[in-house]
Amino acid sequence: MDLPVTPPVRPMLAKSAARIPAGMHYEAKWDGFRAIVFRDGPEIELTSRTTKSLTRYFPELVAALAERLPERCVLDGEIVIARDGRLDFDALTERIHPAESRVRTLAERTPASFVAFDVLALGDASLLDAPLTERRARLEDALAQASAPVHLAPATTDAELAHRWFEQYEGAGLDGVVAKPLDLRYRQDERLMVKIKHERTADCVVAGYRFHKSGPVVGSLLLGLYDDTGTLQHVGVCAAFTMKRRTELIAELEPLRTDAADGHPWAAWTDGAAHEKSRMPGATSRWTGKKDLSWVALRPERVAEVAYEHMENGARFRHTARFRRWRPDRTPESCTYAQLDEPVSFDLADVLR
Repeated sequence: MDLPVTPPVRPMLAKSAARIPAGMHYEAKWDGFRAIVFRDGPEIELTSRTTKSLTRYFPELVAALAERLPERCVLDGEIVIARDGRLDFDALTERIHPAESRVRTLAERTPASFVAFDVLALGDASLLDAPLTERRARLEDALAQASAPVHLAPATTDAELAHRWFEQYEGAGLDGVVAKPLDLRYRQDERLMVKIKHERTADCVVAGYRFHKSGPVVGSLLLGLYDDTGTLQHVGVCAAFTMKRRTELIAELEPLRTDAADGHPWAAWTDGAAHEKSRMPGATSRWTGKKDLSWVALRPERVAEVAYEHMENGARFRHTARFRRWRPDRTPESCTYAQLDEPVSFDLADVLR
């Protein structure tokens, strides 16, 4: 490729904030695969946040981008898949598959879209040093005639509207809001934007833990919620402890240690078929590969309050949860899915419109 900005490019990043700041440029925060799109005539390349190629996994997007993008450009955006009017991250992860035949089948069954929110180059001009206001204007011109599955991300400078987006768009599966200074230059791999994400809390049963990669201290706690049948479903993990706290947790949880095969709700975790009936820790996937998935079983008697952003398909935490406190006032049996908030449904088509 002969572009003014060439691979590898690491996307500009965002740091977290608790509130939406005033006086900035606002966009929705998409829950997909961050991607830089390079187009030089017939050549198109999609690269990930870590600069790895995503091109082979989204053949339908390559064709769509060739029809809808300027002849020579570099765009920053998000690859997403929508299902039933909301983003579906699970469908997206299924694409990272070694078999080309499987990828093409999924491309037909659940086609992806690309949502563009920044432009790094157009024609022979690099826009890395142009302020955000100029880049946004150039992006709007470049995508003025674009159509699905290529979309221009909605944007505003109205903080009140950004607050409404924050509340409404969660119902379509979006993560929150991103705020950017109006004069922001594009700086690779620097956290110069601000992200404001949804956060809720849930009381979960702690039924095990994994060791930390550094040694015999707690790496993460394994969390569960009871479903309508009384089955304890694995919903995720919480982590981000200090090393001192990781060491303390080993001693604190020692009285609860038990043999995983001795009546534990997840005793069948080594049986691959059992994972098809209920959610348990230890399921292998294309992401875990040969990673050690063993864990230490605990009697499911302690309850922890954790903070999470949102649920994936109503079954598990989308990201690692954050430990808040122990809840000695809660019984494990009271930790059910019924406690979780459900965002009001909002059609993704209304976001992209």
